[in-house]
Amino acid sequence: MNILSLFVLIPLLMLAGLWASRTLNQTRGVMLAGSSALLILAIGLAVEYTNLRQGGATADMLFTDSVTWYEPLHIAYSTGVDGISVVMLLLSAIIMFTGTFASWRLKPMTKEYFLWFTLLALGVFGFFISTDLFTMFLFYETALIPMYLLIGVWGSGRKEYAAMKLTLMLMGGSAFLLIGILGIYYGAGATTMNILELASMSIPANIQHIFFPLVFLGFGVLGALFPFHTWSPDGHASAPTAVSMLHAGVLMKLGGYGCFRIAIWLMPEGAQEWSGLFLVLTTISVVYGALSAVVQTDLKYINAYSSVSHCGLVLFALLMMTRTACTGAILQMLSHGLMTALFFAVIGMIYGRTHTRDIRLLGGLMRIMPFLAVAYVIAGLANLGLPGLSGFVAEMTVFVGSFEHPDLFHRVCTIIATTSIVITAVYILRTVGRILYGTCKNPEFEKLTDATWDERTAVICLIACVAALGMAPYWASTIINESVAPVIERLACS
Repeated sequence: MNILSLFVLIPLLMLAGLWASRTLNQTRGVMLAGSSALLILAIGLAVEYTNLRQGGATADMLFTDSVTWYEPLHIAYSTGVDGISVVMLLLSAIIMFTGTFASWRLKPMTKEYFLWFTLLALGVFGFFISTDLFTMFLFYETALIPMYLLIGVWGSGRKEYAAMKLTLMLMGGSAFLLIGILGIYYGAGATTMNILELASMSIPANIQHIFFPLVFLGFGVLGALFPFHTWSPDGHASAPTAVSMLHAGVLMKLGGYGCFRIAIWLMPEGAQEWSGLFLVLTTISVVYGALSAVVQTDLKYINAYSSVSHCGLVLFALLMMTRTACTGAILQMLSHGLMTALFFAVIGMIYGRTHTRDIRLLGGLMRIMPFLAVAYVIAGLANLGLPGLSGFVAEMTVFVGSFEHPDLFHRVCTIIATTSIVITAVYILRTVGRILYGTCKNPEFEKLTDATWDERTAVICLIACVAALGMAPYWASTIINESVAPVIERLACS
């Protein structure tokens, strides 16, 4: 069996194990064993991939395999990974592992919750290993569907509204995406849906001009592209902790990954034609998301709008279409996935104790729960781009790569986007000061406890990853840069 198929097989075995479990401890045991196995597998894949590249492997994708499962439309279960896929699989495994501990004490219906959580993860892993357009779309939909129940049943606040809004908007994006995929297939006169083979074909320019905006918009909705981002803050705010972690940390990355892997790689002439319009929209996303976070008083909404800004930066960098900027975009996906998961984990733990996310009602938490307070500070510093943490590496690569464009339009957009750094510092430092320092505003909070062992496990793992990427980004940036090269070469020839 191809090693990549284990990323699908293990979640399937976890679903079977969860279905058969009868006690809470059995459910926890299945999740711990499965998420640990996926993390070990992702680390092993990263090591083996690096060894193969250092050994001289030059193919665009490694560990490729293909099994036809619907011959009339030439649909196959095709797998393969490059450096971008490898880091996304590693990110997904880290978030799932830490999300398991963040949900360790979740009640009620713990078993049912983990079933849907695992199904969501199955879709994510399947999406990142797929090289067939239709199979990739199938896993994409598998990842989206569980979100409705995870938010609608286990969420908080206006959970039914948030779940329905999220589902309708993302399914609307999926409709554009499906039309775009079929347009590529039939418009190119292809006899395969394999991305590698489609990339070697010459898709007519008029077909690219028609279907590029549909594919980019379809994935862009999930990447919080302005003005189709409105589902994101409500969805994040209402989702349970681990779902927010997986949603913002991994699921939104499917949008940026799809825009790069399908829209830009397969339709370079369409990308050149439409990049100006979408670049304006992504620039608005970056600045608007940051400004919106400034005026929020709910901790989750602050981080949700921050995610709109940072995910907008991913699409922004991809549309710059320089090698450095695209490398920065993938680094930003990896960095944001880790630090926003840390943010949502800590916010969920604070909310679980105080039962409020209103920063006007919080204060003095540094003395009451120092571990969680320090973790929040670290997440905030990563978010505003402190050197030594992951945010600095990613954002600097994005902005340096974006400013490489010699024309005035791209440079003006870059300068406007960089203002988000200052705005981010405003809402992060303001929030840290209001909720962690000063006097405690509710006497009942004085009785609260700090993080439990399972919560500390999740938080420490995420902090370690954020620090590791910030202080030693060489491995990730190198394999990402190598994998970006074929796409940039194709753009240069368009």
